[in-house]
Amino acid sequence: MTNPPTPIVAAFDLDGTLSDGGSVIKWLRFLRGRRATYVATLGLFGPLVVGALRSGPWADHAKERLFRRLLLGLDAEDVKTRSRTFALAHFEEHGRARVIERLRWHLREGHEVVIVSASPQIYVDVVAEYLDVADGLGTRLAVDARGKLTGSYLGKNCRGTEKLRRLSAWLEDRYPGEEPVIYAYGNSRGDRRMLRGATYPYDVGKLGLLGALRHFPRLRADTSDATTTAGE
Repeated sequence: MTNPPTPIVAAFDLDGTLSDGGSVIKWLRFLRGRRATYVATLGLFGPLVVGALRSGPWADHAKERLFRRLLLGLDAEDVKTRSRTFALAHFEEHGRARVIERLRWHLREGHEVVIVSASPQIYVDVVAEYLDVADGLGTRLAVDARGKLTGSYLGKNCRGTEKLRRLSAWLEDRYPGEEPVIYAYGNSRGDRRMLRGATYPYDVGKLGLLGALRHFPRLRADTSDATTTAGE
């Protein structure tokens, strides 16, 4: 009796990996307008800069404070509808063709693909649906009993340790008692733990040897050359 094949899963970060640059500030501008977003960002300039430089909990807390200023009291269903419009337009304009082709290679090979991102779940889901992948794991937003956003996270910001935890929980639920082969793709410090937990990690950032993931293998320009078969 032959053993069933080992599952193969590919986990992709979103911002800076599947798409160019960040999406969160652009999403906030789409929801609240340029002026409100500028005023809120300026008011938190210090914490946001410290968060960008130090990463970790400083980045998580600064981002949540910004969300509280701009999202508190917004109707969750309305934000969900508008976020779908934003996500589709943003991804069409800023999607990275080379990395998307790598994702599609995994799909053609029959691998399961999941997007794991610090961006809000509310539009990570939209991109996951658009790319026809198994699931999306993003930063979940808390909603009160009236259906309004509180501006706080539901759980934790999905980056760093939390990104790896969310992916591990998803894998355990999907493949209980199994150890899938994992490909992981990221571009920033927030992806390091996820890449360290992967069988085949790849840095797809644009900074190369100057980037935070420079110790991980690079995804080569010719994605057909970059493929690595499980067990090689």
